[in-house]
Amino acid sequence: MGYAHAFDPEDAAAIIDELKHLEGPLLPILHAFQARYGHVSEAAIQLIAGGLNLSRAEVYGVVSFYHDFHEAPHGRHVLKVCRAESCQAAGGDAIAASIEDALGIKFGETSSDGQVTLEAVYCLGLCAASPSAMLDGRLVARLTEAKVSALVEEVRL
Repeated sequence: MGYAHAFDPEDAAAIIDELKHLEGPLLPILHAFQARYGHVSEAAIQLIAGGLNLSRAEVYGVVSFYHDFHEAPHGRHVLKVCRAESCQAAGGDAIAASIEDALGIKFGETSSDGQVTLEAVYCLGLCAASPSAMLDGRLVARLTEAKVSALVEEVRL
């Protein structure tokens, strides 16, 4: 899942220039930055704000509101674990705790080796197959301790 592009202000400015003519250009620009750099850094927020004549707070507010935008690079793997009511009712709290223990990180953190980022999400649409998770875009339903062990092994490769 790694990103090949380090933040380059000239390249970033070109992205802004290419998209700023759109009606409501902020979200397309943020998506382009996320796709290119893997996150939207403070330097990017400042550059976007200047390019669109917005305050830094306005841009930061959008970045922090949408869960798909990240302010720091994520790990090589991203494990999203559903924390919604259906998954909780099906034993998701214990599964979530076992995942945190096995990875040695809490929700919202990235492992020190950069291998995995653990995220809480609030519905993956698999309520009938709870508890569930998503690893690098691949859905995993009916999580058990054995499936947790397999997921943890997979992200450590």
